[in-house]
Amino acid sequence: MDVNYNITYLILGGHVQLAKYRYLYFSMTLLLFILIICSNTVVLYVIYVHESLHKPMYTFVAALLMNALFGSISVYPKLLIDLLSATQTISRPACRLQSFLVYVYGGCEFTLLSAMAFDRYVSICRPLQYHSLVRTQTVKLILFLAFCLPCCKIGIAVILSTNIGLCKFVLMRITCDNYSLVKAGCGDSTVSNAYGLFAMVLSILPHLIFIVFSYTSILFICLRSSRDFRRGALNTCLPHLVIFLNFTIIIMFEVIQNRISSGIPHIVRLIVSLLYVVIPPLFNPLMYGFKMKEISQHIVALFKLK
Repeated sequence: MDVNYNITYLILGGHVQLAKYRYLYFSMTLLLFILIICSNTVVLYVIYVHESLHKPMYTFVAALLMNALFGSISVYPKLLIDLLSATQTISRPACRLQSFLVYVYGGCEFTLLSAMAFDRYVSICRPLQYHSLVRTQTVKLILFLAFCLPCCKIGIAVILSTNIGLCKFVLMRITCDNYSLVKAGCGDSTVSNAYGLFAMVLSILPHLIFIVFSYTSILFICLRSSRDFRRGALNTCLPHLVIFLNFTIIIMFEVIQNRISSGIPHIVRLIVSLLYVVIPPLFNPLMYGFKMKEISQHIVALFKLK
């Protein structure tokens, strides 16, 4: 392989026994991708066509599901191509783009989950102020910021990494991420690593604190309220809380295993590196489709199951 090819292209060397199980991997990945597309699209369609669901809470649900589709489309098409290819290569600009899109997906997920916690907090703890605080313009602004803020934070991280020359051209992963590109570099990565850590903390910690505060306040209100009120609050809050905990744990595992250089088997690293585009995109529509009565009723009617 000549030098120019090395400079331009990277090899994704994280696949395990690809030659032996190529078509099995491809079939499973394609089926998973189809399930993700179909499950998220069904819930989005139901929210779109029923005016009774055109409320801030369901708007945030729709945004969360659209973000899951965005994250999945950033990973699965390239992964499917690689599974059928003789060599798993990607250009450096395309690798940067994929890592940017994946990181934006993760940042948007936390921002949207925080926005949903805000909606539930105001609805349950300050019901008389709900319509003045959660207006249509407020929802639009939150959705705009939920996308733009992660784009800005991640964009700076990707730009910083472009100034680092590459010394390694094999990434032991099956998808690209900016941290692996920085580790493959041979220049001074101090600024890039410091900013990456800062951006990661900024993308997670404020949202974590706010969501804990919101649900602590909701819990105190529920303890002082009637059983029917607690049941209604649980029905609307439980899916969101489960999804938040699920995504947070997955991201923590991914961050930890990506920064530990040894001691973790490669197959474990491979599985963990894909969880963020497997479990949330498939789990979220199931949670909202079956656990939220207003949505589940319309889905049942759509498929005429009753």
